[in-house]
Amino acid sequence: VQLQESGPGLVKPSQTLSLTCTVSGGSITTTYYYWSWIRRPPGKGLEWIGAISYSGSTYYSPFLKSRPSISRDTSENQFTLQLSSVSPEDAAVYYCVSSFTSLLQYDSWGQGTQVTVSS
Repeated sequence: VQLQESGPGLVKPSQTLSLTCTVSGGSITTTYYYWSWIRRPPGKGLEWIGAISYSGSTYYSPFLKSRPSISRDTSENQFTLQLSSVSPEDAAVYYCVSSFTSLLQYDSWGQGTQVTVSS
């Protein structure tokens, strides 16, 4: 499975960040696969943002409260992250990641996309 992130590299404060992950080499509806968004802020460790399952169920990390939303387009084999009300603290390299059967283990990673939050 290969994953590729796409989206704007610059977002203004208070706006909504939208990133799309295009998956190839496998279907996002394949049973027991989970599709996550993870980020790494500068100088910090990895932060799991949330995931969408093969059946369309969604899971979110509580540290971002209700700001993230993950959806999918099965016809395009893509899943999307929307993060509302961004601030400079949301600047990071964002990765889309696949997992098989467990959200605690990651199988394939996208190359990552840098997001800057600035006016």
